[in-house]
Amino acid sequence: MRVLIGALGIGSCLWGLWLMRDFTREQLTSEATWFVGVVVLHDAVLAPVVVAVGYGASRLLPEPFRRPVATAFVVWGTLTVAFFPVLSGEGGKAGNETILGRPYGLSWVVMTLLLAAYAVVTGLLRRRRDPVATGAEGS
Repeated sequence: MRVLIGALGIGSCLWGLWLMRDFTREQLTSEATWFVGVVVLHDAVLAPVVVAVGYGASRLLPEPFRRPVATAFVVWGTLTVAFFPVLSGEGGKAGNETILGRPYGLSWVVMTLLLAAYAVVTGLLRRRRDPVATGAEGS
């Protein structure tokens, strides 16, 4: 299975390089800038924030809530990054007002609230199902 996944990954990379064969020098420079920028952003900002939030959650949250909150946070972070171009207003194209004509901010807020509700409800159900793990067995 690892060989298959590795082969698919290498094949995808080669296909991407093939599609870039006609890029101009300016386009290749732009691609390289974005690639390096994303790596720096991930390593300098995103990864430390995720580690800090995870560490804080492991210290502050009761055990039944740790996994649901971690799951909700990872999904929320991923979707927030995906939403960023439209939330910032940078995702539009001149002459096509329909691209940003949807309530993306409201959609992001609803998604955030649904993930928070998932974390709370799942944590409560886990605590209710296993009271021994939470220290509430005498209650």
